[in-house]
Amino acid sequence: MDSTERIQAASKFLLQAPPGEINDVLNDVRNIISDDDQLQEGVLPALREYNLAQFMTAEVPGHQHQSIVSSAARVPKTGEEGEEEEESDRFWDPRSRTSFRFDHLSLETSDPQPVEPDAESEPFRAALEQSSLTYLVAHFHDGVASVFPIEGSISRFIIQIVANKYNPSNYWSGRWRSEYIVDLDERQLQGKILVNVHYYEQGNVQLSTIHAIALALPPAITPSSASSSASKILALIEAEEGKYQNALNDAYAEMGEKTFKGLRRALPMTRSKLDWDKVLGYKLGAELTSNKGALGVA
Repeated sequence: MDSTERIQAASKFLLQAPPGEINDVLNDVRNIISDDDQLQEGVLPALREYNLAQFMTAEVPGHQHQSIVSSAARVPKTGEEGEEEEESDRFWDPRSRTSFRFDHLSLETSDPQPVEPDAESEPFRAALEQSSLTYLVAHFHDGVASVFPIEGSISRFIIQIVANKYNPSNYWSGRWRSEYIVDLDERQLQGKILVNVHYYEQGNVQLSTIHAIALALPPAITPSSASSSASKILALIEAEEGKYQNALNDAYAEMGEKTFKGLRRALPMTRSKLDWDKVLGYKLGAELTSNKGALGVA
């Protein structure tokens, strides 16, 4: 396997890293590459893809809150002739009206700069953000929410929510991500919920789910009533996420009570646990004992 193939293999491992374990995976793949400079340069595209997809959070320079690093938060890079380029490691936080550089390897931010939001879309975006933060406090521990306007539109917005829980001492980690597109013109709310859990005590079990949501916005939601409309939109999100969480709970309760029991018996056919200290008292043990001499002769 040449160096290019090793980099490709390491990148695939990184993209499959469970929540909160990207550094552990990165340290492990160092043994595959054996060259830190080559490793950092080679896996940077994979780290960028992972961080954007996983809604990595970043401290906003000069402010006491975090913002989500994602494709929706990316500030397009401007070329020499003023044309926008897709790849950029500068992101913005609409809440503080600040853009910053983000290092995908160290997860550190730098070079804050002020950003002026679109005057027409900002009132409704700010109302969605405030309602999202209220919802976040009520339902998530240490979660982060960001609301972004969609470029070129004054009536479409993206709501992103992420909450992480890492418990390495008890061998588990988890991440909840949800993303919604609010379209006031089409009167639609479309989104998805993504849940990832990793449990690795004496084993390796992972949960990865995607739940799509598509709802029609009620007539009461209008751009002119930003505050009340934003509250109603978050109430719709709250109801859908609550139903999905309850569905997951019910599924795992049924899995423990029915599915796993259907895969194997809780007890052997004798309806009693095998006492290995008295194994010679069982029929199998007796047969093995009676044949012991014959086996010894052979």
